[in-house]
Amino acid sequence: MTAAQTMLRRRSIVLLHGWTMRGSIFDDLIARLPAEFDCYAPDLPGHGEQAIAEPSLAAAAQTLADLLEAQDLSDAVLVGWSMGAAVAWQFIEQFGADRVAGLMTVDMSPKLGCRPDWPHGLIGQSEADLDTTTERMVADWRGMTEAIATTMFGHRDGAPGYSRQAALDQILANDPEKMITMWKALTGMDRRQLIKQLPCPLLATCGGLSRVYPKSTAKWMAETAPRGETHVFEASGHSPHLEEPEAFAGRLINFASSLQRV
Repeated sequence: MTAAQTMLRRRSIVLLHGWTMRGSIFDDLIARLPAEFDCYAPDLPGHGEQAIAEPSLAAAAQTLADLLEAQDLSDAVLVGWSMGAAVAWQFIEQFGADRVAGLMTVDMSPKLGCRPDWPHGLIGQSEADLDTTTERMVADWRGMTEAIATTMFGHRDGAPGYSRQAALDQILANDPEKMITMWKALTGMDRRQLIKQLPCPLLATCGGLSRVYPKSTAKWMAETAPRGETHVFEASGHSPHLEEPEAFAGRLINFASSLQRV
């Protein structure tokens, strides 16, 4: 491929949504990205248009693999928000990173349960606490959705253009059993070893006001990955692409533009 042909190639961005959400959560972000970026935001199994599909990290990784194959994407930039990051890690473990130019994670931990030697999981949630949380979901999903919607943001009312009520409506649109199934998959995950051997560049981002993960999580990943860097969206909670959309778009553009094309 000549230098001119390389310059003409478009940059592909694949946006992977969080638990209980769907691909359309990235519509505003996509509208802020340059026209030369080809953006894809699939619904993952158990969510949105794939609501009837049985959710698992393996099934979600297969959805990503099918998309990359169907669109013939060879150097995609993956952006994984929360659960979406777990899907990206699962994909890399199952299929490798030959088609991945780089990975941007958004407020996610490779292991959710905290221990004395691992303080970088869900804030205030030991592995025993996670079991209790799961039991609460099973017993009172409707009540838990209120807490999920609230903790999505640094401020209770939500984000510009996406309110807490909009988040709650989206969460309630899902099948509770499928959401709990995926939650269990996330709580059982441990991708710390993968981070240590990650074969692509990593931009680990987080929200400075996150009620979900401490800032130390992104810092740990950036320092642990072979080619890692970090960025904190200081005015955001768990959803910086919604809470600081312009700043998020700018940081993604800079990261994607810095990556070497395959």
